[in-house]
Amino acid sequence: MDIATLIGFILGLAMLVYGIISNGGTIAFKYFIDVASVVITIGGSISGTLACNKLPDFINGLKSIKFAFKDPALEPADTIKSIIELSNVGRKEGLLALEEAANGIEDEFLKKGIMLVVDGTDPDLVRGILETDVDCLEARHKKVIGFWEKWAELGPAWGMIGTLVGLVIMLYNMEDASAIGPAMAVALLTTLYGSLIANWLCNPVAATLKDNSDREITIRNITIEGLLSIQAGENPRVIEEKLKSFLSPSARSAFGTDAGGEE
Repeated sequence: MDIATLIGFILGLAMLVYGIISNGGTIAFKYFIDVASVVITIGGSISGTLACNKLPDFINGLKSIKFAFKDPALEPADTIKSIIELSNVGRKEGLLALEEAANGIEDEFLKKGIMLVVDGTDPDLVRGILETDVDCLEARHKKVIGFWEKWAELGPAWGMIGTLVGLVIMLYNMEDASAIGPAMAVALLTTLYGSLIANWLCNPVAATLKDNSDREITIRNITIEGLLSIQAGENPRVIEEKLKSFLSPSARSAFGTDAGGEE
C-alpha cells in the first residue's frame, strides 16, 4: 500500500476536523452537515462527470481509486537489473536461452518482448509492437486520470450552483432577519463540499495516478531499449549505462556499480 497517499488523506481530514473543533467545539459538526447540499454538490458533480464519459469509462474511473493506494509492482531499477541479467544470459548462451529465462518473469510486457526477440523478429518491428503497447497503455491511463480531473473541475462548479440556489431562496425570505445568517451558512456549505471534492479527493487521486502512470511508462521504455540492446548483442555493461540514463542522479547512485553486468 502507498503509505504517503493514505497518510495524506487522513491528515487532510484530520486538519479539517481540528479546524472545526478548535473554533466551535464538537457541537459545531452539526453546522457542517446538510443533506440538500450533499445531494446538490456530490450528486450534481457525479452526474456531470457521468455525462462526460461512457458508462464503462465512468465505472472504471470510480474503480481506479484503489490504484491510488497501491504501491507500484515494479521499480525502474529492478527492471534494469532484470534486463542486465537477461543480457548476460543472452551473451553467454545465445538469444534462444532467453526463452527459458523468461519463464520466471512476472512482467508480461517484458516476457512479450523477450519472445519477440527469441523469435527473431526484426528490431524495428519489435520496437513498433512494444511502443504501440505503451501508447495504448498511456491512452487508457489518461482516460482514467481525466475522469478524476473532470470530477475535480465539476465539484467546485456544482458547489457554486448550490450556493446560488441557497442565496436565491434566502433572498426570497428576507422578512425574518434572524433566519438570514443560518440560511447563508447552509448556502455556503455547498461551496465547502465542492472544494473538498476537488482538493481533498479528486486532485490528489489524479496526481497519484499520473505519477504511477509515468513510472510504468518509464519502466516499459526501459524494457524496450534494453531488449533491443540485447537483440543487437551489446555488452551488458554498455546496456547498464544506457538504461541508467532513465534514472535520476540519486537513483543512479543507489543503483550501485555492479548490477550483474560483464566486464
